[in-house]
Amino acid sequence: MSDKHPMNVVLMWHMHQPEYRDLRTGVIHLPWTYLHAIKDYVDMAAHLEAIPEARAVVNFAPILLEQLEDYTAQISSYLKGNGAIHDPVLAGLAEPALPGNQQARLRLVKDCLRANREHMINRFEPYKRLAAMADWYEEHEQSLIYASNQFLADLLVWYHLSWMAESVQRSDTRIAALQQKASNFSLHDRRGLLQIILEQLQSLVPRYKALAERGQVELSMSPYAHPIIPLLLDMQSARESMPDVHLPINSDYPGGAIRAQWHIQQGLETFERFFGSRPAGLWPSEGGVSQQALELFADNDFRWVASGGNVLHNSHDAHSKSCSHRVYRFGTAGIDCIFRDDELSDLIGFTYSSWHAEDAVANLVGHLENIAEVCPDRDNCLIAIILDGENAWEYYPENGYHFLRELYTQLCEHPLLRLSTMEQFLAEKSPQPAHEERLVAGSWVYGTFSTWIGDPDKNRAWELLVEAKNTFDEQLAAGKLTPEMISAAEKQLAICEGSDWFWWFGNYNPGNTVAQFDQLYRMHLANLYLLLDVEAPAYLGEIISRGGGNPSHGGVMRHHNQSGDTG
Repeated sequence: MSDKHPMNVVLMWHMHQPEYRDLRTGVIHLPWTYLHAIKDYVDMAAHLEAIPEARAVVNFAPILLEQLEDYTAQISSYLKGNGAIHDPVLAGLAEPALPGNQQARLRLVKDCLRANREHMINRFEPYKRLAAMADWYEEHEQSLIYASNQFLADLLVWYHLSWMAESVQRSDTRIAALQQKASNFSLHDRRGLLQIILEQLQSLVPRYKALAERGQVELSMSPYAHPIIPLLLDMQSARESMPDVHLPINSDYPGGAIRAQWHIQQGLETFERFFGSRPAGLWPSEGGVSQQALELFADNDFRWVASGGNVLHNSHDAHSKSCSHRVYRFGTAGIDCIFRDDELSDLIGFTYSSWHAEDAVANLVGHLENIAEVCPDRDNCLIAIILDGENAWEYYPENGYHFLRELYTQLCEHPLLRLSTMEQFLAEKSPQPAHEERLVAGSWVYGTFSTWIGDPDKNRAWELLVEAKNTFDEQLAAGKLTPEMISAAEKQLAICEGSDWFWWFGNYNPGNTVAQFDQLYRMHLANLYLLLDVEAPAYLGEIISRGGGNPSHGGVMRHHNQSGDTG
C-alpha cells in the first residue's frame, strides 16, 4: 500500500427524530429530541472541533431542526418568565411544583429510568441508588405516597446529568459541581441545569454551521419529515427486492409524486433557513432509493445521494465486477450514488461498543487498510461508513468519547487513509462513475423496504394513511380549505407520511415502544382530519400494532442484514 496515494474515507452521521409534538396542543409526547441533542449532537460536534484535521458528513432531517428550534424557544421564554415548557419530563426538571397525583408521579419515575442502565445509570453511584429505589416503587406503586419531592427532584437532576454530553461533563464546572453535590438538589440547582441545557441547544446550529464553513463538515439533508420517497412514488417498487411481498389493499399512494416533491422542497427551504446554504447531498430517508426516486433527486439538483450496500448488491448486473466502493450512476439519472460499507458501519453500530476503544479502532483501521490494499482505483473509489449519529453511543462507555476521539485521531494521522467528505472527494477526484442499467429499489436495511411495508400491521398503517390522503384531496378539490388551512394540513400530512411510524409497527419491536408510536401515529392522523374539518374515523380509536419483541438496542437501530437482527 505504501506506493499508492491515500484512500478516501467518509464518516457520515445521520441525525433524525420524528415529530413528537402534538401540533394542535403543543404537548411533546416523548423527550428524545432534546435528550439526544444535549448528549449526542453536542458531542459529535465537540469531537470534530477538538481535532481540526478531522472531516465528516453530518446529515440532518429538517423536521428535527424545527423541533430543536421549538425547544430552544420554549426554554428561553420559560427562563424569562413568560412561557411554558410543553415536554413533561423537561417541565418536571424546571417547575417548582412537582406532580402530586400518584399516577403522574409514577409516570415521572418511569420516565427517569429511560436510560442505558450500564453506561448511564450505574456509572453514577447516586443515580444508581435512586434508580434502585425507583425500581422498587415501580413494583410497589401503592407505596409511592411515601416518596418525597426531594426524591423526585434528585431523580430528575440525575436523569438529565446522565444525558449530558461527555464533552460538557468534562469541561463545564457547573456540571461538575452538581455531580459533586450528588443529592438534595434545590430549585436553584434545577434551574441552573435547565440553563445549561438551553445553552447546549442554542449552540448546535451555530457550531455545525461553523464546522461547515471551515470545511470540516459537509452538511446534508433528508426529505422534510423523513418519508420513504420510493413508496410515496410507487408502492409497487417494494416488489423489486421482495417479489412476493403482500402490499396494502390500497397499494397506490394518491398524488405520491407531488408529495415526494413537497418533502424535497420543504426540506430544502428548512435546511437553508437554518444553515444559510443549499446541501449538495441527500441521505434519502432510511437510504430509500429507486430509479424513479433518483430521477427526482437529480431534478432537484442534488449532486450525490447515498444508500446501503445491499441496494448496490441487488442492482449489480449478474456479471458485474465493479468495486462496491466505486461511485455509481444508474440509467439516465444524473446523480452520483455512493453506497455504505454495511459491514464496517455495523461494527461501529453494534460490535465495538463492548471493546476497548484502542482495540476497536485498530480493528476498524485494519479493515480499512485491507480494502485500500485491494482497491483497484482510488481516484474513483471511497469507503463510506454511514450510520445513526445518535443511538449507538449510549451503548459505549462515556458516550463513545474514547472510541470517537481515538477514531478521528488515528484516521487523521494515518499516511494512507484520508478522511474526506462526499463533496470534497467528488470535487477533488472528479471520479468516473461505474454505470448500471437500473437501480433495484430498496433501503439500507436488508436492501428492501420490509421494515416499512409488507407486515400486516405496517400495511394497515398505510391503508389508514391512504384514506386520510384521499380525504385531504377531496377537501382540497371541493375548495373547502383556506390557504392557511391548506398549509397546516400539508404539514400535518407530511408528519403522517414519515417513516418512523411504519418502522415500529410489527411483532419484532418491544411492546412499550410500539404502543407509544402507535398512539402518536393515530394522534397525528386525527389531527389531520381536524384540520380538514372532517370528523375523524372511529377506527382511529383502535390499536394498530402491539409489538412484543426484544430486538437488539431496543429496536432503535437495525443491522444491514436480517441474520444480524434475528441471530
